[in-house]
Amino acid sequence: MGAGEAELRGGERRSGMSDAKQASVPGGTRPIKNIESAAPIRVAPVTELADYERCVELQLAVWGYSDGDLIPKRVFIVACYIGGQVIGAFDREVLVGFAMALPGYRDGKAYLHSHMLAVLPEYRNAGLGRRLKLAQRDDALARGIDRMEWTFDPLEIKNAHLNIARLGAIARRYLPDFYGPSSSTLQGGLPTDRLVAEWWLDSRRVRRILSETAAEEAPAQSAADGTSSDRVLERVEVPRAVHDWKRTAEQRKLAESLQTRNRLALESAFARGLAITGYERSQAGDGCFLLGAVSAL
Repeated sequence: MGAGEAELRGGERRSGMSDAKQASVPGGTRPIKNIESAAPIRVAPVTELADYERCVELQLAVWGYSDGDLIPKRVFIVACYIGGQVIGAFDREVLVGFAMALPGYRDGKAYLHSHMLAVLPEYRNAGLGRRLKLAQRDDALARGIDRMEWTFDPLEIKNAHLNIARLGAIARRYLPDFYGPSSSTLQGGLPTDRLVAEWWLDSRRVRRILSETAAEEAPAQSAADGTSSDRVLERVEVPRAVHDWKRTAEQRKLAESLQTRNRLALESAFARGLAITGYERSQAGDGCFLLGAVSAL
């Protein structure tokens, strides 16, 4: 597989799809339309069978998976039935994004593992991923759940920034090649290394960061947006160029080298009790993990 959560691929702006582009799905094809709409995007639970099927189509549009890596419609249905979440973003009545979570149990408490978040390319960079995450948070807190986790690719700068700087998650676990080989071309043939985001939904830290970013509808572009009040003890950098390195066989070794170097640095930091508590982006688009002791969750 290799999706992980929060992989909106916002850092890789793909061209919008032409009207009524066909996406191959199990059992046939369905049109995925590029809808130009001035109507506000509605975020709400997914309840209709046709919209669960649409979740499958969005996976194809966002990640380009082979059939073997697709999450089928039945899993989305079961996720809702057993206490998980499938929350959609709707342009009028058409699903253009979704977040899916499964129920989990860790350290003696129930929590949610948010396995997948997808937004169509032409609807990105407008804060829609954040809105889906906040809808997940609202639903979880209403049910007495105060913890959500998901995995994300440490080389994806915009996703890391969303997760850490704009949502207030922390990370202190690294999972090398967690999903095994992925059919997504966006993975670039690299091992599916993932960080585990811990989102303590009602913590002072999360409430503070959400309050600080409440007025923003799109990710900030300045360098001073790490949103960490913890003392920074170490930094791990992710150059923007890694997205280009993954695309060509000639430069893929550079991406592999960076992935290995950062894996060792983060694993070492986590083993010494540090955690990712902030994230910065430079004006040039480079990313940087900020590591320190977790003062309060």
